[in-house]
Parts: sequence; structure tokens; C-alpha cells
Amino acid sequence: MTIGIVIVAAGRGERVGSPDEGPKQYRPIGGRPVIAHTLNIFLSWQRRGPIVVVIHPDDAELYAAATVGLAASDITLAFGGDTRQRSVYEGLKALSATEATHVMIHDAARPFVDHAMLDRIAEAFDNGVDAVLPAVAVTDTLKRSGSDGLVHETVPRSGLYAAQTPQSFLLSEIRSAHEKAAALRRDDFTDDAAIAEWSGLSVSIVEGSVDNIKLTVKRDMTMADERLTANALLPDVRTGNGYDVHQLVPGDGVTLCGVFIPHDQKLSGHSDADVALHALTDALLATCGAGDIGDHFPPSDMQWKGTPSKIFLDHAAKIVREKGGTIMNADVSLIAEAPKVGPHRDKMRENMAAILGISLDRCSVKATTNETIGFVGRREGIAAIATATVVYRGSQA
Repeated sequence: MTIGIVIVAAGRGERVGSPDEGPKQYRPIGGRPVIAHTLNIFLSWQRRGPIVVVIHPDDAELYAAATVGLAASDITLAFGGDTRQRSVYEGLKALSATEATHVMIHDAARPFVDHAMLDRIAEAFDNGVDAVLPAVAVTDTLKRSGSDGLVHETVPRSGLYAAQTPQSFLLSEIRSAHEKAAALRRDDFTDDAAIAEWSGLSVSIVEGSVDNIKLTVKRDMTMADERLTANALLPDVRTGNGYDVHQLVPGDGVTLCGVFIPHDQKLSGHSDADVALHALTDALLATCGAGDIGDHFPPSDMQWKGTPSKIFLDHAAKIVREKGGTIMNADVSLIAEAPKVGPHRDKMRENMAAILGISLDRCSVKATTNETIGFVGRREGIAAIATATVVYRGSQA
């Protein structure tokens, strides 16, 4: 299963006012454009697949300026139509050209979606659900009125929910539903779940988030800016360090950052002895006081014998996210006389980026020798030092 993302950003946002300031998705909140906040959440989510951003044909320059520093090789741009429904359809067609099997359809103007909600949707997919709607139970008393402006009745709120995005589906099924609606010239659906219901799909509800508001009017923009500015006064940025060393013994190669490098020695260890990923695992765990790799994967436990170390790093990254952290940077320094790391550096960085769910430019691998000094200099072992930077929700103000 590969979960693709469609970010809908082709609207004009007229209800927010001040049209001379441009569409709301490109206006700043907390010092960055709305769409940059939204994209960053999905780019840093570990389970995300390819991303399609649907923009208005006139907004290419606005999009480029708003997303400087967020570019990723698997983001595709598509141009939207004259309605949101048409724009989503264009996004689904673009996503169908990728390896995605499922899709999350999200409004660019919802910048406060979080990883916990995305995880709940993914878990529903894991359990065999094909259509998922994040929603919040209605808590206000609801009234129905007529054209006379008088209350005609009180509507029971039991079983009523406010729909949110990302509304998520099996890609082939929601695309077929959109195609059927387009063929019948049905453009009156208010969201993608409504199209799914109309086409006969069963839509399951998962818990949404009261924070996952859609920025619609001027007041929404002001409140979002105040919220992000307040949190930005003293952001909760943490740095963790990790160190690991493994002995070299006769063999046919070593594994570093998940890359096997042929060599006349191998690293001795209970797992695959990947010192780089072991050190980085400890660095991540250090940012939230979660112990070290041995606490989570004891070497005395035989189930971890020969295990790829990417499992350990993935586990540490999940703990960080569950505690509200966003991984910003990962840096590994390898100390070894041989083999040469340079030819394999790019692949190592790609592995780190894939496991951590961050962009390639946030991953660094460096290597140095020990100038023939000590156990490293005598080629008795390889050492690794890692540093991870994580930003946690909230602030320390």
C-alpha cells in the first residue's frame, strides 16, 4: 500500500477578503505561507507517498515562492479547474500516474492537520477500509430556520459530524466516482466523501481534530497567525547525539546507513551491525528522553539477530512523532580507515530520508579516517557519531 497525497490549492479564497493580497493559501501566517505549513506536515509524515499539488494556472510563481526550501522530487504540480471538484479530479488523474494505491485529499487551507490524524486514517486503511472521513462530532445545538428568519425546529445532534480533510480513499475507486460524476455533469457535491457516498462506497469515520480548522474568513487568518506567532516565540528545538562502534572481523563487506559495501572485513554485531543507523537511533531517542537502542532492542533478545537496522531507526522516529516531534535534520559522521564511503554517500542519505520521512537536503553523511591512530586506525573497528534535530509542538516560553 502506498498512500499518495493530493493537496487542493487552486481556489481563489474570496471570502477571506482583501483580494489584492492574493489567494489565502499563499498569504503568510506565523511568518510562512499557509500552503508551506500544510505541505510540511505531509512531507514529514513517514507513511506518505508521492504528493500532487493542484494549483490555479495563474499561481505558478506564487507557488514557487511559497514553497522555497520544501521542494521534493516526488511532488507533482497539476492545474485545477473552475470548481474544487474539478480540481480534485485533475489531482487524482495526476496521482494515478504514480505508484500510489490510496489517496488522501486535503485542503491547502487546513494547515493544522497533524500526524496523529494521518496515522488514524492509515490504520483504517491497514484494517481494510477503502474510504475514510476524519470528522468531529457536533457539540453545538443545531436549529433549522426558514426564509422568514424564525426557528422552525431544533435538530437532534446525535450522530451528526462536521467533516474535515484529508478525506481518504482507495485511489481507483474515488477516481472512478469522480469520472462518473464528470460524465453525468454532476458538479454539485460539497466534498469527496459525498461523491463516494453517491457512487455507492461505504465511508468510515475516524476521529478528526478540533484544531484542524479550514481558514475561510479574515478572522481565521488572524487567529492562525496569532497561534503560530505565539508558538514561535521560543520554539521547542531539541538536539540529540548518538555514538556507536562495532568491531571489524574477516568477512565480505559492511553495511552502513543501510548500504552494503563489499570489503574484506565485516562488522560484528547482533543485528546487521550498522553503526551509522545505531548511532542515529540513539540520537533521535535522546531528543525525547526515550533511553537508548539497547532499551528497546536488547542484544540478548534473539529475535533481533541479523535484523536490518532500519527497523531500529524507524521505531525511534515513530516514538519521536508520537511525542509531538518533527524531525528536522539528521547528520552522521563515520570514522573508518576503509572502505571508502564517498561513492555510496548519496544512497546512504536517500535511505535516511526515506526512513525518517524528511527531504534529502536534511540528511547528511560524512566520513573521515583516524589517521592510523587507535583501534580505528588499526582497522579493528568502525565508529559513528550522529546528531539529530527535532522540533516539538508547543514552546518553552
